[in-house]
Amino acid sequence: MGASSQGKLNWKREVIESILIYLLGAAMTFAFDWNLFNRPIKNILFSMSYSGFMWLFFWKGNSYLVDYWNKRISWLEEPGRRFRVGVISVIVYTPLILYVINFVYNLFPNIQVPYTSQQVLISIGITFFITFFMFAMNFLDNWRKASLLAERMKREQMATKYESLKNQVNPHFLFNSLNALTNLVYEDQDQAADFIRQLSKVYRYVLDTRSQEVVTIEQEMKFIESYMFLQKIRFDDKLNLEVNVNGHDKSMVPPIAIQMLLENAIKHNTIAEEEPLTITIDVEDDQYLVIRNNLQKKNIPSEPSSGMGLSNIKARYEFLSETPVEIIENENDFIVKLPLLELSA
Repeated sequence: MGASSQGKLNWKREVIESILIYLLGAAMTFAFDWNLFNRPIKNILFSMSYSGFMWLFFWKGNSYLVDYWNKRISWLEEPGRRFRVGVISVIVYTPLILYVINFVYNLFPNIQVPYTSQQVLISIGITFFITFFMFAMNFLDNWRKASLLAERMKREQMATKYESLKNQVNPHFLFNSLNALTNLVYEDQDQAADFIRQLSKVYRYVLDTRSQEVVTIEQEMKFIESYMFLQKIRFDDKLNLEVNVNGHDKSMVPPIAIQMLLENAIKHNTIAEEEPLTITIDVEDDQYLVIRNNLQKKNIPSEPSSGMGLSNIKARYEFLSETPVEIIENENDFIVKLPLLELSA
């Protein structure tokens, strides 16, 4: 819709509103004077027109004043000043417009409209009643807009922060994978070639799920199979993974979250023939995906740590679920409970 069409609609709306306000004001004549029915028709029409114009100029005039001051003084930033200016405008405008209306009507022959302090006070009272609702509507409208703006900014900030968290996953995973590949290149070139092929599949999954907030457990476990293939090349039977998630293939988790926990367990625990590392993945009470490993901490980590594994997962879950991630550590086990999500992948 063009500007000219919009202007025509606004003009028509102003005319319709003015007519309705005038008719309302004319009708209010009878509410204040029931004896008007017993008077000559000339007096009735005069009183109705006078009351109609009073309501019209009081209502529309103060409406324009409210719009004028709203553009210059914010209710949210300076509510006190905005209220004072509004009150002063009413006190100045109402007697002035009442004087003008009376002056015009007194120009007609055989008509005498008195201009009294009582009339002024009643008019100001009526105008305050009208402008009170205008003030309230404007204040609530500004408050609603401010609330919507604050909520939108909050969502945008959350989305930006969440996107940042997801982007942290890629360099974290790639760094550790390349670190492992560096060792394999010198030890066994055939295994290194297999490692590279599997790594390409794993990293393809990382790229494919980069824009997704959640994936199914079924998708994640297929990725874990490829990831564990890479780790088994390194650790052989010294590293074991036991998985039991039957019946929960369609439940959701954040992408790469399980892999990060497996990587965390491998990085921070001793893995040797006499001290094998066993990791289990199962479901508890249909509410949590539980990743557990036997605890045998390294005194000195063999791989550099970015320090973002667990904190990244916890932070991502704060955006996705009201149920927090649970982390339990005792003498024998390290356990992480990830709430199962029922969202769209």
